[in-house]
Amino acid sequence: MYNHAPTDYVCPICLAANGIEDGRTQIAQSDIFYRDDLVMGFIRTKSIKGNEGHPLLVPVQHAENIFDLPNVVAHAIMDVAQQVALALKETRKAAGVTLIQNNEPAGDQHAFHFHLHVIPRFENDRFHEELWKSQKSASSDRKPYADELRTWFLDHTKDRLA
Repeated sequence: MYNHAPTDYVCPICLAANGIEDGRTQIAQSDIFYRDDLVMGFIRTKSIKGNEGHPLLVPVQHAENIFDLPNVVAHAIMDVAQQVALALKETRKAAGVTLIQNNEPAGDQHAFHFHLHVIPRFENDRFHEELWKSQKSASSDRKPYADELRTWFLDHTKDRLA
């Protein structure tokens, strides 16, 4: 509907969802901590100081933005977001959680595949100041964060998503 990806756009999130790990995507398969038929969760490639290793939730099937996202998938993403928020409270002792979802270039969307940031927050974390500094380069130490959440989901998903 309201699409802005160039016609030759190779979606790095779709590549990762299809198990591809190469120079066209910075997402490693080890970054993925959750996946079902509709939703995939992985650790963001760029780190925000004080909020390292924050998760992103995406639809498995490509949808550029909220305008393209089927309602059933939107609901599934929010269900998983609630579980991720609980996981961050338990595993990282987060004092709070911030959700961010950007649409279209004017709304600061840079990857043209719907994605919801689930950011663990901590007292005096200077999140907003550090957020803009984090946009520069990919963080290479994402695996421990994905492992932690993957373990939590293995231990809790059956009970909480049922």
